[in-house]
Amino acid sequence: MKITRIATAVLLISMLGFSCKEKNKESEIQPAADTPNVDTTLAGIGHEDFKTVVAGDSVSLYVLKNKNGLEATFTNYGQRLVSLMVPDKNGEFEDVVLGYSTLDEYQVGHGGYFGAVIGRYGNRIAKGQFELDGTTYTLAKNNGENHLHGGEKGFESVVWDVDSVAQNYIRFHRISPDMEEGYPGNLDVSVAYLLSDNNELKIDYYALTDKKTHVNLTHHSYFNLKGAGNGNIHDHILEINADQFNAVDEGLIPTGELMPVANTPFDYLTPKPINNDFGSDHPQFKIANGIDHNFILNDEPKNEDGLVFTARLVEPKSGRIMEVFTDEPGVQVYTGNFFDGSVVGKNGKTYDFRASICFETQHFPDSPNQKSFPSTVLEPGDEYRSTCVYRFGVE
Repeated sequence: MKITRIATAVLLISMLGFSCKEKNKESEIQPAADTPNVDTTLAGIGHEDFKTVVAGDSVSLYVLKNKNGLEATFTNYGQRLVSLMVPDKNGEFEDVVLGYSTLDEYQVGHGGYFGAVIGRYGNRIAKGQFELDGTTYTLAKNNGENHLHGGEKGFESVVWDVDSVAQNYIRFHRISPDMEEGYPGNLDVSVAYLLSDNNELKIDYYALTDKKTHVNLTHHSYFNLKGAGNGNIHDHILEINADQFNAVDEGLIPTGELMPVANTPFDYLTPKPINNDFGSDHPQFKIANGIDHNFILNDEPKNEDGLVFTARLVEPKSGRIMEVFTDEPGVQVYTGNFFDGSVVGKNGKTYDFRASICFETQHFPDSPNQKSFPSTVLEPGDEYRSTCVYRFGVE
């Protein structure tokens, strides 16, 4: 996350119009196609299953394509990535993100957070509260005694405006009102997605506030490079660019200890199968029944845009590769430890134990209560910026 000071006399400024110029090269954005979207996407998702009105706001489905045939399907309900079609080494396409086929399913509970934008605060805040300038703010306790992913009705469960859309680009916008879910300040948020011809899904986050507040936005897709619902991710080869991770307590709240990955099942500095050490009796592994931890990213290496290499995932049979890059200090890696086969997703496929893996680029969990962690405070007159890139290829 970058905080940039901006000169303005206006308390709240819309982000419309300059976010794509700031982050995305205009030459990368392709004009919208002349022909209308077909009724069903490449992933088999029907437009009519998402066209409705929720709380007075229109919901629809939006399809992005690049010149290589990759297809990303979004809905403006929760700003969700509904499907992502990616080729294997033989050119065969599969949908590599978990989710549902209809809007109705996403509206039950939190929709499993499948493919959603998460805010105002991604991850957990201890005991559902924080203090800011002497004022204690109380949040929903929706994860045991703690606050998770923005509360009872976070950014994943509201309708977003679509203020710009092209063949391979879409930008969502919303103003989260002061004290929504207990957070201070009117927060003006824009999030842009670009499906580049380099087979990257680039996500750029922006926010402004009129009152001092905390912000930590992230993306919550569940990936399986075999294809959604095609088994577990145990044999995927994983690399994570982190020497340390946040040790957590039984509620998955950081204890404050930055634990070395060396000699633990969390050491993915050298690529290895995800389940290589899943038989470990390491206390941190037992707490989460797998991996559900924030990894503290190393400062190098960086890509051509100055983003830190975060992680690399390889599915050996298909040859699909996914690389993750960010300017955030951490990434929450979650190995689908709570799936049990009861969730039925797209195309009637069930999601079994460890059917996916998440890479949520972010600031650390519970940063508002842990002064030694990088700050998530956003001040009036400052601009919040964050970037995440998921790059796809084959080997």
